[in-house]
Amino acid sequence: MIDPDVALLETIEAETAWDFQVYTPSDAVLRYGMTWARIGGGVALAVRDDTTGRGSRALGFGATEPVTGELVDSLIDFYRANGNSRATLQFAPSALPPDWDKIRARHGLTAGATHLKLSRSAGPVTPATTGLRIAEVEVERAELWASVMVRGFSMPAEQLVPSVQNVAARPGWTMFAAFEGDRMVAAAGLLIRGGIAEMTGASTLPGYRRQGAQSALLAARIQKAAAGGASLLSAETTKTEEGSRSISLNNLLRAGFEIRYERLDWNWRSQPS
Repeated sequence: MIDPDVALLETIEAETAWDFQVYTPSDAVLRYGMTWARIGGGVALAVRDDTTGRGSRALGFGATEPVTGELVDSLIDFYRANGNSRATLQFAPSALPPDWDKIRARHGLTAGATHLKLSRSAGPVTPATTGLRIAEVEVERAELWASVMVRGFSMPAEQLVPSVQNVAARPGWTMFAAFEGDRMVAAAGLLIRGGIAEMTGASTLPGYRRQGAQSALLAARIQKAAAGGASLLSAETTKTEEGSRSISLNNLLRAGFEIRYERLDWNWRSQPS
């Protein structure tokens, strides 16, 4: 079993991913072959006809049950049953068992991207400077908020907007955006659950970047999380190549987040029969 703080960070990220998928409208669920399940204390999310390459992943393991060969067998069976050709398994490094190399070799799992897991305690944050207006977004504007977020990541709107917009009305969620005048130009989400807050989905439209939107959105979410009773704040960002600059990481570090650990993606690909 993993350290309690690591368990909290893994769990809140998993619950965030779960919400983004399970509230997808039924027509999109059928169109893209979506399904989901809680397995071994974590969550498994599958998108058979995934246009993003990121929709099928399993995460949140090690908090209540150990990671074992049997668990990985169950996850791979889940993806095969849905007709998936690929998926990504995510485990905190401290959750991996001593025989991990044998387990991953049996399923042909290969190392992929590295993600940095960060956290900070609730508390004061230095206000960020920007000429943009930062505000919470009403539920009635959830579709626009989702569209800005998805377009800011240059990801396919048709698949993702219906999923993303539907978290807006769910308990614990708050939407934030940056505006130039009346135009929404950046978006970010916040989930507070069980005293833990997750910073998620922050993106800015091309043409409005490097204006301080994300630093300001981060500060606003930290303040909201503290006001909402969260004691621990969680965030993730992809680790960049050695020597390259990560604006996302720099924003998080300036806002008081600290790197807790690195986590590898473990990629599975189905083998032809």
